[in-house]
Amino acid sequence: MLIEMKVYALTVDPFTNAPIVILKDLEEKSALPVWIGSPEASAIASELESVEFSRPMTHDLIKQILGEFGAKVQKIQINDIRESVFYATIHLDTPSGPVSIDARPSDAIALALRAEATIYVDTKVLDKSKSIDMRTEEGLKNAETPEELLNMLDEFEPEEFGKYKM
Repeated sequence: MLIEMKVYALTVDPFTNAPIVILKDLEEKSALPVWIGSPEASAIASELESVEFSRPMTHDLIKQILGEFGAKVQKIQINDIRESVFYATIHLDTPSGPVSIDARPSDAIALALRAEATIYVDTKVLDKSKSIDMRTEEGLKNAETPEELLNMLDEFEPEEFGKYKM
């Protein structure tokens, strides 16, 4: 089953300093933290802040290319998590029919924001994400359990996430 979600916040893991994009369902009952790279965080942040560059950045370029070929991003879907790696699919409407493309969630989210496409997460990802062993990073060895950290992230108020809250 798919749940529609939105970008709720962009923050930094307090233990590893890795960027995290927080997705929340529209009823704000479920939250999904997705650890991403710095360049992808920058791409998401620039769209959240409506920053315009003099030249197209990668995700803007992809959107332009798709448009030139008559394709439109219909939705993105975060559909799996295996060995702590998230998997996503970009669903396109094209003149020759629907096309689905495998993508990293961070790229899919950055493109979805630019294309104003819907973001969906499969419920199995929400279920599996609660079992990620986040203690594998050196800075997390003395931290709370993964479940406690995910619960803590879910309980945060918007102002606690920092600059890029929605």
